[in-house]
Amino acid sequence: MSAPISRTIPKPTAAELNLLKVLWQHGPLSAKQVHEIAQTDKPDLNYATVLRQLQIMHGKGILTRDESQRSHVYAPAQEADSLQTNLLKDLIQKVFAGSGKALVLAALRGGHVSAQERAEIEKILKEEK
Repeated sequence: MSAPISRTIPKPTAAELNLLKVLWQHGPLSAKQVHEIAQTDKPDLNYATVLRQLQIMHGKGILTRDESQRSHVYAPAQEADSLQTNLLKDLIQKVFAGSGKALVLAALRGGHVSAQERAEIEKILKEEK
């Protein structure tokens, strides 16, 4: 018996990430529903653009598509935390020379972490000991 083929999902663009966020937050949706939700942040967003982007993302393997109904329903092919982990690994390699410590220090020193987030991080670090 052969091992299953593992297909790497390509990294999404910034525009693709915005649509993925909608799908992660709301679950599987039609293109019309994605467009309506995405428009709250970007009022000038065109329905045809959203539909085309979803189709491209499906073609890349970033999304799955249920074609059993008249309006196709799109869903992420990967959970948010899984994709974030993969993107983070890539970022650490490319920007921080493979050092997770350098990434964390940059986030802490750069003002990207609120006091509440810092407390949560400290709690996690204490629990890990």
